[in-house]
Amino acid sequence: MNRFHRGLKASGVFLPLLICLAASGQEPRLTPGVNPAHAILATGSVAPDFSLPGIDGKIHQLSEYKDNRLLMVMFICNHCPTSQLYEGRMKKLVEDYRNQSVAFVAIQPNDPKAVQLAELGYTDVSDSLDEMKIRAAYRHFNFPYLYDGETQAVTQAYGAQATPHVFLFDAARKLRYEGRIDNAQRESLVKIQDARAALDALLAGRPVNAPHTPAFGCSTKWKSKIDGQLQEMKKIEAEPVKLEMVTAGELQKLRTNPTGKVLLINFWATWCGPCITEFPALQETWRMYRRRDFDLVTVATNYPDEKVGVMKTLQAQHASSTNLLFASEDTYAMQAAFDAKWDGGVPFTMVIAGGGKVLYQAQGEVDILAMRRAIQANLENETYVGHPLYWAKQ
Repeated sequence: MNRFHRGLKASGVFLPLLICLAASGQEPRLTPGVNPAHAILATGSVAPDFSLPGIDGKIHQLSEYKDNRLLMVMFICNHCPTSQLYEGRMKKLVEDYRNQSVAFVAIQPNDPKAVQLAELGYTDVSDSLDEMKIRAAYRHFNFPYLYDGETQAVTQAYGAQATPHVFLFDAARKLRYEGRIDNAQRESLVKIQDARAALDALLAGRPVNAPHTPAFGCSTKWKSKIDGQLQEMKKIEAEPVKLEMVTAGELQKLRTNPTGKVLLINFWATWCGPCITEFPALQETWRMYRRRDFDLVTVATNYPDEKVGVMKTLQAQHASSTNLLFASEDTYAMQAAFDAKWDGGVPFTMVIAGGGKVLYQAQGEVDILAMRRAIQANLENETYVGHPLYWAKQ
């Protein structure tokens, strides 16, 4: 009895359960003790200069903000869920202090090559400059967003430990506050608004009562962590690739999704060019989210006697997700068994919530960002309650 049928017999659900509920590579967590190799800029220090590319295609320098009374430098990133949940609060800071001669600039500190797929479980994109443009447009950033992932020299100079980590400088560009924005990643639990208190104190000509607070969020991804991504890919490529036959009845059950997870189901064929083109992005999505209540099922619409060719393609893609192949030569009946309204070819993709509700559907190649956001808006587990709301609102 193969894995597919064992799961069906044991639980009434034919999809095997993912064994990893722990978020071994997931974030955020309280930032550990400061790494002595990346010391935090000391209170009273002059703001380190920078000259960094922004999402607007321009190079931005510290001198641009010389006419502002105060300057807040915010180290944030795309992939970190804590940083994501602070985006709205950062935008509100910009709005509230816009007319008080306060400048805000955000810097993305991470080297994207040091971010593992296991650390992308709460995001649609990683931390490259191009992906920063995507995030800023999606969330309507009202502040400059600069990229330091190439050299990380600015991040090193400031000593940014996590995302978010903010640095507030006075008119002489001396550091007067650094640390967190407030005391709770979940906005409804905030009791102390540290950054606002520091801003208000300096604007009123008073010293900041607490010039340092601990940063909370995802640790900075330094270039020294690049080997981690390489090791992760070696492990992925070593994972077993399996292929099981699926009957019309099993496809009917698949459509109802009794698993309790969010399912990404992709119908494809070896002879379908667009299918092969989008296949790597689907596998990448699964590797990003598989530590959550999520699974990917690929269904090859080839004939049963083409199993060898299907398996060869799956192995080339290192597709260690759940992979199925039509067990019948009557492909039209198999299509109708899954969804009677499916009246086209492949690729055909659905994202289905528990109970069968369709969250996203595409006839033809998927919009990978729209699909990932639909998944994120409906993923929930005990590791990070409330995060799906980020994807439900723009």
